[in-house]
Amino acid sequence: MRDVCKSYRRRAVLRGVSLDLPAGRLVGVVGENGAGKSTLLRILSGELAQDSGSVESRAGKGYCPQVSVLHEALTVEQNLRYFQVAYGLDTIDRALELMELLHFAEYRHARLGTLSGGTRQKLNLTVALMHDPPVLLLDEPYQGFDWETYLRFWSLAGALRERGRSVLVVSHLAYDTDRLDAVYRLDDGVLKQADRAGTCIGGR
Repeated sequence: MRDVCKSYRRRAVLRGVSLDLPAGRLVGVVGENGAGKSTLLRILSGELAQDSGSVESRAGKGYCPQVSVLHEALTVEQNLRYFQVAYGLDTIDRALELMELLHFAEYRHARLGTLSGGTRQKLNLTVALMHDPPVLLLDEPYQGFDWETYLRFWSLAGALRERGRSVLVVSHLAYDTDRLDAVYRLDDGVLKQADRAGTCIGGR
């Protein structure tokens, strides 16, 4: 991403943002609510067009948005089958592995509308990862997780990095920044590299 700008009417949300996400890196972007983090991810994913600047990706992407794209009336497995077709996968084996890892395999045949917010988020994350994409864009991916699942998420993120995946985690809180290879803070539409506490280096 190079010099990307995005405005909604007269409000500038991103002001000349540049970011690299190399293979085998676990990168975090932190910022207050409304700072433009979700806009940043939507542009990176291709869901939203920037006003200016450029975005280039040489690999397929998996996108876990903050707002779920799952169907409430379908079961967990039916949602997975839907995305199996969308991704052109032969099986949902990878999704079933992730369900075991995130400890919600027992809900395979449960209708989504009956599940807790945390379990829905587990499925939301599974859908983003089930086609094993080289680039992962995760917007508040552990929202609603209990502590054990939160730790399992970071274990999974580290394993993905070890396999050469590029992982971008966006959050409004600068927790566990020591798990990341690089941390950036998005503030007033400007992205700056930060230290492990989420404080900008050489700036505010």
